[in-house]
Amino acid sequence: MLSYKIPAAIALLQSKLDAAQTSLNNTIEDLEFLREQLTIMEVNTARVYNWDVKRRREKREKEAGILDPVYHTKARILNSAIQEIGMGKYQYYLFVVAGFGWFADSVWPLISGLILAPVVAEFRFDGPFLSLASNVGLLVGAVFWGLGCDIWGRRWSFNLTLLIAGIFGLVAGASPNFVTLASLIAVLGIGVGGLSFSENADFVPASHQYMLTIMSVWWSLGQLLVSLKRQHGMALLAFCIRGITLLLWGLRFFVFTLLESPRFLVGIGRDEEAVDVIHQLAKFNSSSSSLNIEHLRKAGTTQQTGGKILSRSSVFQFQHINALFATKKMAFSTSLLIAIWGIIGLASTLYNSFLPYLLATRGASFGDGSLYITYRNQVILSVIGVPAALVAGWAVEIPGLGRRGTLAISSGLTGAFLFASTTARSSTALLGWNCGYVFNSTAMYGVLYAMSPEMFPAKDRGTGNGLVSTATRVFGVIAPVIALYANLSTSVPVYIAGALVILAGFLGLLLPYEPQGKASL
Repeated sequence: MLSYKIPAAIALLQSKLDAAQTSLNNTIEDLEFLREQLTIMEVNTARVYNWDVKRRREKREKEAGILDPVYHTKARILNSAIQEIGMGKYQYYLFVVAGFGWFADSVWPLISGLILAPVVAEFRFDGPFLSLASNVGLLVGAVFWGLGCDIWGRRWSFNLTLLIAGIFGLVAGASPNFVTLASLIAVLGIGVGGLSFSENADFVPASHQYMLTIMSVWWSLGQLLVSLKRQHGMALLAFCIRGITLLLWGLRFFVFTLLESPRFLVGIGRDEEAVDVIHQLAKFNSSSSSLNIEHLRKAGTTQQTGGKILSRSSVFQFQHINALFATKKMAFSTSLLIAIWGIIGLASTLYNSFLPYLLATRGASFGDGSLYITYRNQVILSVIGVPAALVAGWAVEIPGLGRRGTLAISSGLTGAFLFASTTARSSTALLGWNCGYVFNSTAMYGVLYAMSPEMFPAKDRGTGNGLVSTATRVFGVIAPVIALYANLSTSVPVYIAGALVILAGFLGLLLPYEPQGKASL
C-alpha cells in the first residue's frame, strides 16, 4: 500500500479533483450541445412535417379545383361573416333592384321583335337585319360587361347597363332611317347584354342561395307586362318600356347603393375595404359582425391587381380567363357550362326558326286568330313562368336533387314538351304543350343563371358569366342569319333542338360541383 505524506496527498487529491471537475465541465458542455442539437432536430422535423402537410393540402385543394388557397381561405371567412349577419333588408332590396336587370333583359328583345312589322313597313328593309343588330349588341354586351366587372368592379356595370338601355331605347324611338335605328338598337343591346347575371350572389348567405334561382321570376314579370300592355299599341308600349327602364335605373342609382363585392375586393388585395363592406352590410341590416382585418391578414396576402380602372394584369395577361381553366376540375366545369349554354342557345335558335314550317307541313290549323286569342295565350304563357321560378327555387334545395338534378329534370322535360309541341294541330293543343314548355324552360334557365355564378370564384365570376353568356348569344346572332339565308323548308332541325336540350340536361349531371348548401366563393 502506498503512503503519502499529508502535503503530497493533498496535492494529489487536489489534482484529481481538478481533473474530475474539468471532465464534468466538458460533459456538461457536451450535454448542452446534444440538447441544442436535439432541439434543432425537433424544429427541423416539425418544419418538414408542416411543409409536407401544406404540400398535401395544396395538392388536395388543386385536385378539388381551388386555385388560390389564400383567396379560398379569405372567401370562407367572408362567407362566415355574411352568414353571421344573416338575411336582412339589404339582401331583399338587392333582390328587387337586381331583378330590374332580369326585367329589362326580358322586355327589350320582345320590344325589338314587336316593332319589327311597323318598322319594316316604314323603312323597307329585310326584318332579320334588325334582329341581327340587336343580337350583335347583346353579344358585345355579354363580353364587355362580363370581362369588365372583374377589372373595374361590380358597381360600374350595375349602374351603367340600365342607363345605357334606357337612353338608347328612348333615342331609338326617333330614328329617321333604318341604319340609325339598327345602330341604336345594337348599342341598346350592349347595355341589355350585361343585365341578367345576379349581383346579389356575393351577398346572399349560403342558407338563402336558392333566391338566386327565384330571380327568374322577374323575367316572367317582364313577359307578363308586355303581354298585358301590347293590346294598347306598339308605340305606347315601347314608350312605356323606355320610361320604366329609366325609372328602374333611377331607383338603382339614387335610391339604392350597391356595395362592392367583398370577395372581389379580397381577390385584388384590398382587404381593408372588404372588411368595411361587411360592416356596412351589418349596419344596414341592423346587425353586427365580429370580422376584423386581422382575420383576413392571418390567411395571408393576395397580389394586389386593383386600384386602377384598367388593371394591366387583367387586360394584358388574361388572368381571369386563365383562372377558370387553371386546374383540370375547374377547366372541366367551365367547359361544361359553356357547352350547356351554347347547346341551349343553339336549340332555341333551331326551334324558333324551323317550327313554323314543321307545323304547316303537318296540317296544323290554329283556327281563331283574333287579337283576343293571341293576347290571352300570351298572358297565360307569361303567368306560367311565375310559379315555375318559385318551384325551381324550392327544388334546388331538395336533398339529393340540388342544382344539377333540377337542371337535368327541367331540361329533359323542356325537350319532351318541345317534341310534343310539334304534334299540335290546333291553337288549344299548341297552347297546352307550350304551357309545359314555358314552365320547364323557365325553371331550366332560372337554375342555369343561378348555378353559373355560384360555380365561379367571385374574383373571376364576371369573366365566367361573360363566357357562358357569350356562348348562347353567339347563337342568337346566328338566328337572323338562318332566317335570311337558310332553307327553312325542313323539319329535321326541330327534332335536333329537342335532342340538344335533353343533352344539355345530361351534361348538367356531369358538372363536378354541386353548390347546394355551400356558400359561393
